[in-house]
Amino acid sequence: MEELICQGCGAPIQTEDASLPGYIPASALGKSDEVICKRCFRLKHYNEVQDVAVTDDDFFTLISEINNKDGIVIKLVDIFDFNGSFISSIKRLVGDKPIILVGNKVDLLPKSTNQERVKQWLRGAAKEYGIQVADVHLISAKRGIGMSELEDSIQELRDGQDVYVVGSTNVGKSTFINALIKHSTGINDAITTSYFPGTTLGFIDIPLDDTSSLYDTPGIVNRQQIAHYVTDKDLKTITPNKEIKARIFQLNDKQTLFIGGLARIDFEKGERQSFVCYFSNALDIHRTKLENADSLYDRQKGELLTPPYQEQLEHFPPLKKAAFRIKDQKTDIVIPGLGWITLSGEPASVTVHTPEGVPATIRRSLI
Repeated sequence: MEELICQGCGAPIQTEDASLPGYIPASALGKSDEVICKRCFRLKHYNEVQDVAVTDDDFFTLISEINNKDGIVIKLVDIFDFNGSFISSIKRLVGDKPIILVGNKVDLLPKSTNQERVKQWLRGAAKEYGIQVADVHLISAKRGIGMSELEDSIQELRDGQDVYVVGSTNVGKSTFINALIKHSTGINDAITTSYFPGTTLGFIDIPLDDTSSLYDTPGIVNRQQIAHYVTDKDLKTITPNKEIKARIFQLNDKQTLFIGGLARIDFEKGERQSFVCYFSNALDIHRTKLENADSLYDRQKGELLTPPYQEQLEHFPPLKKAAFRIKDQKTDIVIPGLGWITLSGEPASVTVHTPEGVPATIRRSLI
């Protein structure tokens, strides 16, 4: 059978996996002389830009094409999941182009958050990866927060050149691009058939003017995010959609917190202190004695300790533990794609249990 190619983005047509490039429902094949994948169809007829996941190797090959081109890069991260959404190799891939670091979903942070401090934190975190960013912005693409300031920064930095938007999956990149186009043009249907994607696999070319374009690049999949180990239903539970309410637990040593049935934090040693939890408001947190933690998990996983639920336990990876010693500075214990717990910096020995493949890390406190 002759291989079919999407007339929009150049991807080979396939009917097996909707998350990969070139997907078209089998029922749609042969219905039209125009062969376009689902992503290009949604772009053409519904003015939507949809993320398409590609393999790590494909992603790096695609992004490295930017290296020798002129332009600027917008690196989009999920402010609620910085560790899970930051691409550490971005500098090697895009060369010396100016990078604007954009923290999306700022509306999820508590209203009391000092945003200037968060910007400084983002700049410092990028520097730790060896990346000197040209500018930092906090936005909510969903709510339109911070878009005017960002647009001004983009126009000033690009100086008539192309703009490349880079980000991992689940970071809100499609919402961001649509919001940026809507904000800059003042209309909802800025992405029309005249803005149909070109022939380079994985890139959507959105003209900004007669000589330059905004390029949407495919989202890289970070397998260390917990999102890849839960169902769509559970993903809605663990993904916050409104301002996070910090939940504070005063713990003595030898006490444990369960984050649903997805993770567990054991306070092994230290003085009584606060564990400030930043997770989706819909996710239950349970406290128990450390000596009872194993038996509680065995008896109540999938029941009291959810998600995951009983029917999903067979496919949920086992919890693996990692030990951390906290001292001297306010510290976050981060579970990629789930949230974090902030400790004051008082000496503490903590053991964190997370699904295999989703390693916990510690960082200087974000808030």
